[in-house]
Amino acid sequence: MAYKSTHTFINLPIKDLNRTKEFFGSIGFEFNPQFSDENSACLVVNDNTFVQLLTESYFRTFITKPLADVASAAAGIIALSADSREQADELANKALAAGGKESRAPMDHGFMYVRSFEDLDGHLWEIAFFDPSAYSQA
Repeated sequence: MAYKSTHTFINLPIKDLNRTKEFFGSIGFEFNPQFSDENSACLVVNDNTFVQLLTESYFRTFITKPLADVASAAAGIIALSADSREQADELANKALAAGGKESRAPMDHGFMYVRSFEDLDGHLWEIAFFDPSAYSQA
């Protein structure tokens, strides 16, 4: 039988906890205070997906490898779905207005529309709208 997880927890190192919380809060994300403290903030993506934003010093207590410099090299992409193209644009535009950087131009594949940004620490995020009716026609 294949493994299936019921929850997803993504852990990211961040430089400034308060600044990062302000950034993601201004985009529209909420935090779970039960799993947040002076070293981390639990960003709620949905009922089953969470991004634990950990100060770099605290993040280092969980790893044995050197910490990647995501400001100059990609280490992964966090991709989230949107309910519409407009929602993808809205979230990406809020991220840019809050100090994020556009990591690449919007991509329109007809059946899928993607906006991309870097957060304050350089982590890459994508917001994608997938249109199943356009996909079936493609």
